[in-house]
Amino acid sequence: MLRIIHEISDPLTHLVSDDPVRPEIPLEFRISDSSEIFAWINDNGKPGAVVCVAYRCHIPKDVFELAQRPEDMPTAAIFYTIWSYTPGAGQRLISAAQNWIKVNKPEITDFVTLSPLTDMARSFHLKNGASVLRINQDTVNYQY
Repeated sequence: MLRIIHEISDPLTHLVSDDPVRPEIPLEFRISDSSEIFAWINDNGKPGAVVCVAYRCHIPKDVFELAQRPEDMPTAAIFYTIWSYTPGAGQRLISAAQNWIKVNKPEITDFVTLSPLTDMARSFHLKNGASVLRINQDTVNYQY
C-alpha cells in the first residue's frame, strides 16, 4: 500500500534515518511544498521501501542543483533516493508513486532519478524499465 508522508510530524519520518544514499539531506528538505516522501507499506503493516521525490522545473545533475527550489511551475519529479527493506518493494513503490503523481499532479510530465554512479543503482533502474537520460560527473539521471 502506498503511503505519502506530507508532514514532519508523521511517525514514518523516522525511516529517513535509514537512507543509505543521501543521509545528509535534512527532513525539512524532504517534506516541503516542493518535495515529499513515499513509502510502500507491506500487508503486515511494516515498511517495504521508501523513496524521496523533489518536484523541479529542471533536471538536476547533482545534489547542489537538486537543492535549488523551483522558481517556475515544476514539471519533473526527481526521485533522488530510494531504499528497500523487502525484495520487490522498491519496484512496487516506484510504480505506485509515479501513478499517484500522474493523477494528483498532472503538471508533472517527466519522471527522472538523481542516482549515484553505482552498479546497484544502474541494475535497479534498468531492470524496472528506466533508461539512461544523462550521465553526470557523480550521478546518473535515469528516465522512467
